Amino acid sequence: MSDSTLDLLQEGERARREGRLADAHHIFTEAIAASRDSGTRSELIRALKGLGQIERDLDQADAARPLYEEAVALCRQEGEPLLLAQTVRHLGDIHHAAGKLKLAEPCYQEAIALYRAQSATLELANAIRPLAILKSHAGQMGEARGLWSEARTLYLALNVADGAAECTYRLLRMQDE
Repeated sequence: MSDSTLDLLQEGERARREGRLADAHHIFTEAIAASRDSGTRSELIRALKGLGQIERDLDQADAARPLYEEAVALCRQEGEPLLLAQTVRHLGDIHHAAGKLKLAEPCYQEAIALYRAQSATLELANAIRPLAILKSHAGQMGEARGLWSEARTLYLALNVADGAAECTYRLLRMQDE
């Protein structure tokens, strides 16, 4: 990584944590340009995802989507399965929030398959969760129930109480329907 682009990425992340979204937007935009100039794919992925997250924070999903789509394409070239899984899952979240369930589902399925292959347990549970929500909204209750159950098992094994509690709540609500 080039030092100047790395500095921009760190500065953008700091600005986001501090709630300075306009500053973070500007900084990540600069980081994208700098990483394109340097030709460093990993920096560009990180900058695209950073700006995409800012756009999501600003409720600008239409602006975030192409940033994540480009990041996914670059992740595929990079050959880092966990990075691809995380990025494609976030793209799925964008599609899901926009009500584009037919676009969201394959993103979630791909992320889940990648996490399973890498034994990334917490990430797997966190990817199963939005797919379970999607299946519930689509009225596919049998699949949703199985996904909530699997996520609950994973969260319990990891001692993630909030995640397990949500899964239990959702499963109980499904029994009442």
